[in-house]
Amino acid sequence: MQKSTKKVWFFATPLILILGYFIYDAYSQPSIKELPGDFEEVAFVRNENNKGGIIRIYAVSVGDPQNAAYYQCADMFPVNDYGSSTKIYFFDKLKPYPTTLTLEEPHYDTTKYEAISIQRRTGVNK
Repeated sequence: MQKSTKKVWFFATPLILILGYFIYDAYSQPSIKELPGDFEEVAFVRNENNKGGIIRIYAVSVGDPQNAAYYQCADMFPVNDYGSSTKIYFFDKLKPYPTTLTLEEPHYDTTKYEAISIQRRTGVNK
């Protein structure tokens, strides 16, 4: 009986450790809030079409525009292959910024809001 208990623990211990690592890794991913610039996602829209490329549009407010890491922040947003695109508009948090976006250009009312940076990421066509 003791030998079978040792065998169970011999296999269960590595499985428990691996599972624990996966759970830790899933919940410890970096976010845009950890980057310099005081980023906060304030609006998002995505197309409904799943037959072509996925289009994602984000509006992000920036609390510290002078020290903001725009490029690194844009790299944290999702992009898929097959012609998908992700466009991120950055707005100064101290000025008005949109809270809704549209899929049609220019995606927000440009007479009311002014983006301080625009970053675009595209997927690879396969």
